[in-house]
Amino acid sequence: MKILVLMKQTFDTEENIVLEDGQISEDGVKFIINPYDEYALEEAIVLRDKFGGEVTVITLGPARAKEALRKALAMGANHAVHIHDAAWFGDEYKAAKVLAAYIRTQEYNLILGGNQAIDDGSGQVAVRVAELLGIPHISTITKLEIDGVKVTAHRDAEGDTEIVETSMPVLLTAQQGLNEPRYPSLLGIRKANHIPLKVIEAVDLNVDASSKNETVEINLPKEKNGGRLLEGEHAHQVKELVTLLRSKNKVI
Repeated sequence: MKILVLMKQTFDTEENIVLEDGQISEDGVKFIINPYDEYALEEAIVLRDKFGGEVTVITLGPARAKEALRKALAMGANHAVHIHDAAWFGDEYKAAKVLAAYIRTQEYNLILGGNQAIDDGSGQVAVRVAELLGIPHISTITKLEIDGVKVTAHRDAEGDTEIVETSMPVLLTAQQGLNEPRYPSLLGIRKANHIPLKVIEAVDLNVDASSKNETVEINLPKEKNGGRLLEGEHAHQVKELVTLLRSKNKVI
C-alpha cells in the first residue's frame, strides 16, 4: 500500500506571537509538526505496518520545514518530499494546486492529512487537493477500517459520529482521537539523518498557481480586561447591560 501524508510545519502552541513591522517574527520561535498531521502520520505508519507498503510525507514550506520532515522520518515514514520554492508559498488555493500537481506524478492508494492546521485553522488544503485530483475524501475521521479497496471511516460530526464508506484511492483527514502519535526513538532519529530528502523546485513542476487571497494587515487580538460585575436590582442590571452592549461593545 502506498500512502502519502500531507504535513505542515507550524508554530508551537506554547509560543507567543510577536509582530515586527506588521509581520510575524520567527526569531527564536520553536516550530513543530502540525498536531493534526501527526495523527495522520501515525495512522499511515500503522496501516503500512499492517498491510505493507511505504509512507511518503510531503510538505510545502521554507527551509526550516526540513526539521519537521526529519522528525516524520524518525517516527517511521519511509520517504520525505520537501516542496521548497518561495514562488509557491501563498494561500490554501495555491498550496493545494502545487501539492496536487506533485501528487499526480506519484502512485498512491491513500492520502492522509490533518483536519486543519493550528496556525490558520482553515481546513481547506486537503479537501481542495482531493477535488483537484478527482478522488473522494472523508474529513475529521476518528476511526479507520480497510478491507481490500473498501474504506470505512468514522467521522466526527459536531459531537455525533457518521460512518462513511468509499473505495481507494481516497483522501482522509485526521481528527483528534484517531490515535496517539508515537515519539521518535533514538534509533529512528539516527536512521532519519541518513535518509535523503527529495527537494522539489519550481522547475520540477509545471504549475500555474496564483494566490486568491492577499494579506493586507496582521494584528494581534486586543488585550482583554477583567469582567465587570453589575450591581443593584435585576431590572437596573438588565438596563445597564443593554446600554453597555449598545454603546460600548456595539453588539446590538
